[in-house]
Amino acid sequence: MVCIAAFIILALIGVFVAAISIFKPKVGKAYLKAMKKAWGCLWKKVRLQKCETGFKDDVKNTLLSRVMLKHPKWVKPLSVIIETLSIVIVVVAIWAILTAVKSLLALWALGSCNVTKPSACSLGAEVCSIDESEPSNVFEATGRWFTEWGEIFEAIPDKFKTYNGEDYNFNYIEASNGEIEGLPVVVDIFDPGCSVCMISYRNQKNLQFFDSHNVRFVPFAIQDADGTYKFKNSEIIVRYMLAVEQVKSGASLGLLDRIFMNKNSEGISYQNKFNEDYSRDEATAKLESWLAEDGLDSKAIAQIRAIVEFPEITDKMNNNKNIIENQLNVRGIPTILIDGKKHTGLWKSK
Repeated sequence: MVCIAAFIILALIGVFVAAISIFKPKVGKAYLKAMKKAWGCLWKKVRLQKCETGFKDDVKNTLLSRVMLKHPKWVKPLSVIIETLSIVIVVVAIWAILTAVKSLLALWALGSCNVTKPSACSLGAEVCSIDESEPSNVFEATGRWFTEWGEIFEAIPDKFKTYNGEDYNFNYIEASNGEIEGLPVVVDIFDPGCSVCMISYRNQKNLQFFDSHNVRFVPFAIQDADGTYKFKNSEIIVRYMLAVEQVKSGASLGLLDRIFMNKNSEGISYQNKFNEDYSRDEATAKLESWLAEDGLDSKAIAQIRAIVEFPEITDKMNNNKNIIENQLNVRGIPTILIDGKKHTGLWKSK
């Protein structure tokens, strides 16, 4: 282990030694000599052969040379400590390599290098993440580490899969003018409280994306690991959107457009008001006032209010959640099924 640990340390300090050797060539030559021995030892370990004991002794003697002269009795316990530290260095290095490989695989397969909390990965797409519970102790953390490998390998086949939005039994919002024959069908999964979803919607609208595709909007309220909703009023908004569709198809688009596009008299976006300020009752009142503005009479609004609390709406929400999280393995939204592919993250303006 001392040989392997020495190789790891020498590899890490290689850049600094290279800089120093410009001014002190002897340092570079000594480094290359030690590196060559360390590599030879590591290569033998890989081939399950024994390392040369000479190099191991050289390392120990170099570290313990002064101690041998002044405190001979310390040599043995310090030698044990060196062996122990070598094991620790090797284990940490292996763990770091495996973690790096796992992160890269997760980034490729799931779109985020952090499986548990996708939005925490700066290398991944900009998303509102569907987070999993954080481990509370070492044993859970260890188990979670191995579970993440399973999730990654389970998601790898999805990279080669063709996604057809019409193959999934979503409960969605239809376009107000219905689907136009000949245009491709796109499934757009969003959370009304997700700021990334709002920006994507605005970008798509500016690009006239909705005019060139039959977009099926799937409202989805992200839940945290404890069952609470990620955004304050997303759940009641989703309920209203699904309930409205049973009374007047396409009418929910007016709600969606106002939440993502409009601001109040103070210049604050309505999405922010729903997320930060409105109580559930205030959110409900605002949604119903918008429905009235869009031409629904009091009878239709009362009917929608009743449908909102029906178990049928809960079943529809659970159905969408099952498809999104279990069938599509989505870890963040917005997610769009388009051209046979699954696009997760911000839909850019260009």
